[in-house]
Amino acid sequence: MKIAILTPTFSQFSGIDRVVEREAEDLSKKSHSVTIFCFNAHIKTRYAKVVEIGMPKNSTLERIYRLFFFMDLIKINNIVKQLKSFDKIICHQYPMTMIASKAKKKYGVHYTYHDAGVASPELFTSFSEKTYMKLFRWFTIKTVKNADDAISISKFLSEILYKETGLKSKVEYVKIDEKRFKKGILKGKIRKKYGLGKNPVCLYVGRISPHKGIHLLIKSFNLVLKEIPSARLFIVGKKTFGNYSKQLEKLASEVNPNAIIFAGFVPDEELPYYYTDADLYTTATLWEGYDMPIVEAAACGTLTVAFDIGAHPEVMKKGKLVKKGDIEGFSNEIIMFLKKK
Repeated sequence: MKIAILTPTFSQFSGIDRVVEREAEDLSKKSHSVTIFCFNAHIKTRYAKVVEIGMPKNSTLERIYRLFFFMDLIKINNIVKQLKSFDKIICHQYPMTMIASKAKKKYGVHYTYHDAGVASPELFTSFSEKTYMKLFRWFTIKTVKNADDAISISKFLSEILYKETGLKSKVEYVKIDEKRFKKGILKGKIRKKYGLGKNPVCLYVGRISPHKGIHLLIKSFNLVLKEIPSARLFIVGKKTFGNYSKQLEKLASEVNPNAIIFAGFVPDEELPYYYTDADLYTTATLWEGYDMPIVEAAACGTLTVAFDIGAHPEVMKKGKLVKKGDIEGFSNEIIMFLKKK
């Protein structure tokens, strides 16, 4: 079967694209011919042909272009024509959903929507961010309604998708790379790199975005430091909202600049060492359709403290869930765990 996978950015920065990478590998090994269509690509794979359709390089212009991509009719029609020869389209996220929807209408190509959800606009800080996310959600709902079928990465998302679109979906949890994320990985590499010795270490991995609640994590960690001054917090991830990132850095400097380490984006091959050297995985995210880092941390033997939100009750097998927004309760769980270590 000739299968097209559509994703906005085929990049290591995106959890969705790591799913796409595994998806392409699995399909290829089943003897399907796979082509990935994306705006730009940073992941190299031998399991699929990758077609880059191009977009602005500036991060602000990139976001605007993606939101209003429906206006680029020449490019849209060109891609839709290329999809005519495919047997199936698997589509991840807007605006690629618009392309899949048009290919379904024009040529009858089977359209499967792979649902990773859209975070609630109310979780974002500025008016422009809220407006952007409201439009993004509206466009998503509009362009997935004619999908032939759908896959959701959690029961939580499956229920939301049905409520918003009437589309029933099959739940398929995200697979992690068990060859890389596993117990028994050599310890000490990251501690040595940052000179941490035996300091208690907490870790967060993910995009630096308002809905991830990193500001709440830092505020909570401030309470942890009052009880355990030697504790350290790693924040690993790409900055996707510039103003929010600056707010976090300012907040961290007010708490303790030496105790909170912004490690930036970490390549996949290095990430297991962060999980292994952390005493505890901590995330104060306020919305999650799945939360792959919790599963990766668990595979490496590291437990999690997180808010009881979204798909967390499905994803977390060991660790502690705390009432959403309860910073004091969150910090108390971290303190109790670190003191037991």
